[in-house]
Amino acid sequence: MRRGSLFSHADFRRLWAGDVASQLGTFVGTTAVPLLAVVTLAATPFQMGLLTAAETLAFLVLGLPAGVWVDRLSRRRVMLTADFTRFLMLLSVPLAWWAGVLTLAQLLVVVLIVGTATVFFDVAYQSYLPALVGRERLLEGNAKLQAVQSTAQIAGPSAAGVLVQLVTAANTVLVTSVGYLTSALFLLRIRTKEPEPDRGRHARLLPQIAEGLRFVFSDKPLRAIVATTSTANLFGGAFGAVQVLFLTRTVGLPPAAVGALMAIGGVGGIVGAVFSGALTRRIGQSRAIWLVPLLTWPFHLLVPLAAPGWRFGLAAFGLVIGGFGLITYNVAQVSYRQAICPDRLLGRMNASVRFVVWGTIPFGGLLGGALGEGLGLRGAAWVAITGEVAAALWVVCSPLRHLRDLPTAAKSGSGAA
Repeated sequence: MRRGSLFSHADFRRLWAGDVASQLGTFVGTTAVPLLAVVTLAATPFQMGLLTAAETLAFLVLGLPAGVWVDRLSRRRVMLTADFTRFLMLLSVPLAWWAGVLTLAQLLVVVLIVGTATVFFDVAYQSYLPALVGRERLLEGNAKLQAVQSTAQIAGPSAAGVLVQLVTAANTVLVTSVGYLTSALFLLRIRTKEPEPDRGRHARLLPQIAEGLRFVFSDKPLRAIVATTSTANLFGGAFGAVQVLFLTRTVGLPPAAVGALMAIGGVGGIVGAVFSGALTRRIGQSRAIWLVPLLTWPFHLLVPLAAPGWRFGLAAFGLVIGGFGLITYNVAQVSYRQAICPDRLLGRMNASVRFVVWGTIPFGGLLGGALGEGLGLRGAAWVAITGEVAAALWVVCSPLRHLRDLPTAAKSGSGAA
């Protein structure tokens, strides 16, 4: 086992540096792409719902077979292919805008293909980390990577809001594409050899998919975690569909202020990432999964109160506390599921979880678009965030509430105890 910080691990540093570039580009894109649709292409609430659904539809359609394919292949190679694909597709957006031919239809196709590449990247990424750092370092590794995500959540939208005002939304998308290219270049430099894929057991697709699903749903703590995350993502997708419209048209914020408010939740996320390991060890991994969301997620209910003046600060405070709780929850639950899963099943386990928890987001996007049309943008925001907060009840009402710690040794079979 390596001693000291994981930053002394050369290949983890390369993975971390690539993640910095990728996450920064991603969070620039989370602001720039919706602003491009709203400001430049005059999208309606329903069209914004379609855009949100297109971003994550691939998790629903390809999520399960992706896990089987990732287990058959080199995970680093899968990540590289995904990064280069995302770079090229997003590069087409500013090129089309410069040529005067950019349409909402093209934007929908681009985000659909980028979402497909993201399915494979995310499944491979979470399956690759245990081989790179060892299972005993997963909590530290995930915390450091979550810190990158939370920092990018501040820097990315803030930078995007300013760049959109200065150089237009289409040009700002170029930053996202360059982030994925930089990530791929760092991944190319990693030298740690991962375990050889177990290709002998993968003659048939459906039995392998079923093995991954069986592992996930036979473990009671993991089953409750999946229910909470999928419900939160359903309503999070609904809010994501109307978020930019709500902030620009109802609250009346300019693009720079929209980026700033969307970034503020990252402040709490950074604090959560920095202290999640110590907090989890102090209160127990089980309590980090159910108690932290119970105490912090309700602060998100301050967000629909957003308005110019002091209510802007109230919404920002809610995002900070909620961001802290979300990242602490994520570090604890992701580390748990990586630790208990045998290496040969990591791709299928992560894909099964992703299929369920991300597969709800397209429906959430359509729900948000419908709510925005029917209830108005502020009403849609209230419904979406209330549902997101209530998602914590799955883990609060589960056997996790009676435990302090969870098992961290890999299980040997295809099912879990």
